[in-house]
Amino acid sequence: MPTVTTKDGVEIFYKDWGPRDAQPIFFHHGWPLSSDDWDAQMLYFLANGFRVVASDRRGHGRSSQVSDGHDMDHYAADASAVVEHLDLKNVIHIGHSTGGGEVARYVAQYGQPQGRVAKAVLVSAVPPLMLKTESNPEGTPIEVFDEFRSALAANRAQFYLDVAAGPFYGFNRAGAKVSQGVIDNWWRQGMMGSAKAHYEGIKAFSETDQTDDLKAITVPTLVVQGDDDQVVPYAAASLLQAKLLKNATLKVYKGYPHGMLTTHADAIKRYGQVWCMSG
Repeated sequence: MPTVTTKDGVEIFYKDWGPRDAQPIFFHHGWPLSSDDWDAQMLYFLANGFRVVASDRRGHGRSSQVSDGHDMDHYAADASAVVEHLDLKNVIHIGHSTGGGEVARYVAQYGQPQGRVAKAVLVSAVPPLMLKTESNPEGTPIEVFDEFRSALAANRAQFYLDVAAGPFYGFNRAGAKVSQGVIDNWWRQGMMGSAKAHYEGIKAFSETDQTDDLKAITVPTLVVQGDDDQVVPYAAASLLQAKLLKNATLKVYKGYPHGMLTTHADAIKRYGQVWCMSG
């Protein structure tokens, strides 16, 4: 399997498809999934002339199940290790959910300073801060994330089935078109990873304040979210992202769920392609 070893000795698995001289798109997956969650988009953009790259976050998918480093700083550094290993330039970075936080930290601390990033796309992304605080009243109470941790520790397999069959894709909504294959694939990806990485990743995606990351980003950034996102409330996410970013385009889809890149893949791909190829 293609891997790169980070400075702290972690093997990061990655996919790299397409012509080496084409513009690269780097896809960053959500919690607790893997790069496989982007397969449909990767095939689409590959067919439309891009080089497509994606990696499994440390402790997720086929990357090393290490004990430490399950935080945004290490996530971004690991992504940078893949980018530098492949010597990618003029890259469009696309991140979903926790992957959006990874993109924001990577672009602010590595991609822009190194001159390697062209654009960024945040899809149902966690920045600037998921956790409810006095200064972030629209955030999610800590008790919700404590419940995530308790459910994961007690019965991770059942918890992952419940998340995929319920709020993640909006399959708990009346009239939703439920796909058992999508549920099973979410569960498969989640169970490939490390319970410890996923447990500690909850803190990483919920308690990391990325306000400064967003303020530092100057490249054109597309912010996309559904207004029926039951995992990352859009009022505390995409609406604030668009205000904090210096060069943002905001697209909010009515009725779309958190996992809209799967449930509404065609709409997201078409809009994303037009935006990625513009300017």
